[in-house]
Amino acid sequence: MLIATPNITVDRTVRLPELRLGSVLRPPRPAVTAGGKGLNVGRVAAAFGRRATLLAFEPDDDAVLIRRLFAAEPVDLVGVPVAGDVRVATIYLEDSGRVTVLNEPGPEISGEAWRRYEEAIAAELASGRHRTLVCSGSLPPGVPDDGYGRLVGIGHRFGVQVIVDAARAALADAVAAGPDIVTPNLAEAAGVLWGHPDEEVHDGDPEVPERAQRAVRELCARGARSAAVTAGAAGTAYGDAASVTWVPTVQVPVVNPIGAGDSFVGGLVEAWETGVSGTAAIIFAVATATASVEQELAGGVDPARARELAALVAAAAERRVGA
Repeated sequence: MLIATPNITVDRTVRLPELRLGSVLRPPRPAVTAGGKGLNVGRVAAAFGRRATLLAFEPDDDAVLIRRLFAAEPVDLVGVPVAGDVRVATIYLEDSGRVTVLNEPGPEISGEAWRRYEEAIAAELASGRHRTLVCSGSLPPGVPDDGYGRLVGIGHRFGVQVIVDAARAALADAVAAGPDIVTPNLAEAAGVLWGHPDEEVHDGDPEVPERAQRAVRELCARGARSAAVTAGAAGTAYGDAASVTWVPTVQVPVVNPIGAGDSFVGGLVEAWETGVSGTAAIIFAVATATASVEQELAGGVDPARARELAALVAAAAERRVGA
């Protein structure tokens, strides 16, 4: 698997009893790790015994730090050098389970740097080592909105399946390029389709399944070959232009919800790698995402637990169909 994550991060994760605005807080020392949505996908692949290649911009000012942090991760990093500082994500995890994330924008990327990035993607795919290209996360400043759309074209030129997990303009322009599947959450899909970028999704809302299924149909009408629209603990809508289905999930204790969508993508690729496709692959992806929220590390997954949950999710899906 080749993972295109142009905007990698250095994550600073802070645990504290409560984030009180306007106060002076003294939390314990933060955990500093490599980060980015694509890295979480790579961690899931590693949990299942596969090693992914992650292709990212590598800002010169922090190259030593980036290399040191990624050396501890179970992925092969291919860096495209650029000027500037690495993006930092500060994550506040409160005892209540509430999560606050401050995402910086990342380095400014020139047209020439993006051309080099596309060339690096093509070179990796030309090696024949990858069957799937995952385009994951935000695009740094300066990258054209159709950046992922252009990567979709490169991926299809080399005959690989392309997944796009993005939001806002990057998602909108990628959909038109015809990726094999897009995997936004419902809020991200609503922002692109209906102009509701700040829409909150409540798992218990009885209208969530229908809204997610509607989003799948509209994403496919705009060009995606298929779509999976996730809705947190409620479940996932999946389908193509011909049909759409709803896959519920099962309730588990939540330790860290960050990276669940990335774990969904990682589980989907793992299903594909083992010859599973269609709704069965989505069921395994839902189970993998569900297993991931039980772990402290974003993208951390217990494969045995994922397989156990897959059986439960499949049973829940069958009950819903039979209801």
